[in-house]
Amino acid sequence: MNEPENIRSVTELLATLEIFRDLPHEEIAHIEATLKLLSFPRGSVLVRQGDKTDELYLVLSGRFEAYVNNHSDAIGEVGPGQSIGEIAFFSGGKRTATVRAARDSLVLRLARQDFNQLAARSPAIWHTIAVTLARRLSDATSGGLANRVVRPRTIAVCQAGSAPISPEFLGNLRRVLVEPSRCAVLDSSTFPRAYGHAVPLESAAATNWFNELEARYDYLLYITDATLTPWSEKAIRQADLILTVGVHHQCSESPDEITPNEIEQFAFRLHSPGRVQLVLMHERGGTITGTRRWLDARPPISLHHHVMKSRLQDYERLARFINGSALGLVACGGGAFAAAHVGLYKALSEARFNFDILGGTSGGGAMTAAFALGLDAEEIDRRIHDIFIKRNAFGRWTWPRYSLIDHTVLDRALMEHYTQVDIEDLWTPYFAVSTNLSDGTLYYHRRGPLWEAVRATSALPALLPPFYTSEGEMLVDGSLLDNVPVSAMRSIKSGPNVVISFNVRGTERFDVNYRKLPSRGQLGLHMANPFSRRAFPAAPGPLSVLVRSLMVSRQDFRAAMDEGDLLLVPPIPSRLNPLDWTQHTILKEDAYRFGVSELARLKAAGHPLTE
Repeated sequence: MNEPENIRSVTELLATLEIFRDLPHEEIAHIEATLKLLSFPRGSVLVRQGDKTDELYLVLSGRFEAYVNNHSDAIGEVGPGQSIGEIAFFSGGKRTATVRAARDSLVLRLARQDFNQLAARSPAIWHTIAVTLARRLSDATSGGLANRVVRPRTIAVCQAGSAPISPEFLGNLRRVLVEPSRCAVLDSSTFPRAYGHAVPLESAAATNWFNELEARYDYLLYITDATLTPWSEKAIRQADLILTVGVHHQCSESPDEITPNEIEQFAFRLHSPGRVQLVLMHERGGTITGTRRWLDARPPISLHHHVMKSRLQDYERLARFINGSALGLVACGGGAFAAAHVGLYKALSEARFNFDILGGTSGGGAMTAAFALGLDAEEIDRRIHDIFIKRNAFGRWTWPRYSLIDHTVLDRALMEHYTQVDIEDLWTPYFAVSTNLSDGTLYYHRRGPLWEAVRATSALPALLPPFYTSEGEMLVDGSLLDNVPVSAMRSIKSGPNVVISFNVRGTERFDVNYRKLPSRGQLGLHMANPFSRRAFPAAPGPLSVLVRSLMVSRQDFRAAMDEGDLLLVPPIPSRLNPLDWTQHTILKEDAYRFGVSELARLKAAGHPLTE
């Protein structure tokens, strides 16, 4: 076979592969002569799940992703020096996954008839193949393939809309990415000098050069041209992550200014939604409005970032999302116990925890929304008092046609305290989780009015009416399906998290004689004469039982946690009722003291997040 310029030795590659490395040199040379070099542009399908297997592929340069059952998320990645399709090839089965090129790539193809001739000459190869298949099958069943998905290594930066990217943005991005790590920055003018001479961008030699460059650096940063030139196309095809950068002028942009340009449209066609992120540049801080117009014009965008042009902390947060170290706070549900989040957040803030993204379920979703607004612990405590004590929002009983409580008091309070800000306009990314009773799935609040997300995620069934979206979806408390939404956070970003959970079950027991629970008539007589001395069991009421039932949905969250995560479980006195908000300040202060002590203990133990 003809070997393109700058491509690594095929003989060396074959000798490193487990299935071939024990063969004599002359057999490896014979295999090399039968291989065919193929080029696969980004997005093209190498093999398709269910197809007949007649070829084995060896990745020479580039990267591929594997997908099963038409799912949008890849189950694994395959890079240089690895083989594709060996399980089905050697077992005689069909392809077990669809494999697509994750960037422009080069592969070597080994046809079945050539392999059959090799096996006839060297029968001992079948022992090695059996060992290889056993290991690969073990990886697949244990989740090993999924662990091969890596963080972005190649990032393409293009402008969003019509405004060019400012030199200050590029300079600060270089500063946070290049200085702490090995990072190469290329644009259409520097590529020819870096390569050494002129070469067609679509050539196999250029593709291999780009992919070999990735092995020498932590990051490759490609700056596209202002239009869809061949360089821009190559940068988009080579990238793991696309940052499309727009200049935000609040609500003054014309449609032409924010309409996706041809480079963005090219990226949307090639990349999955999670691989394209929007960065909106701001001249100054303060309140943001109008982000929804940018996102409405870009449905594929799943994550966006607000960056003040001259504030380095915003660039550092963006870099953490890129390098997989973004710090998240995950808050659980728990009714009135949610006030404990406030004390823990105060302790975390004093310990210099700066969160890049916040999210939660039910009461935890309400508290993290307040944190995202920038409110301090004392101000949040005052607002809790106003909503639940002064206004008695959970004590306004009504005719049980839609719910047991008049929700309008709570809604007015939420609109006042959470204002009319949209989630997408927050400087700090935020999400809340609700249960979608329309289809039985989790509903993620990533956009829309913040108060509506708080209202929906904490809509206790029966106590409050469900929240209905404009699309007709019925949403209730997220605790029903996911009371500690670690998995939801993982679906947005990688990196460490601080996770808050309440251990309200434990060994708690109730001294209740079930046979003495009264009938309706007995309760009626007692209510008619409240001075009667008839004693009924001191059992929890129906609403308390409801909240406790919702809080049970927490048993699986630890499986979604990583070793670097930090779990905080503040003690909750057993005497407290999860619907009794009168103790909110005590809960806050107790949790604060616990947080200070626990963080000190973890620091002494060397937990990485406390360093």
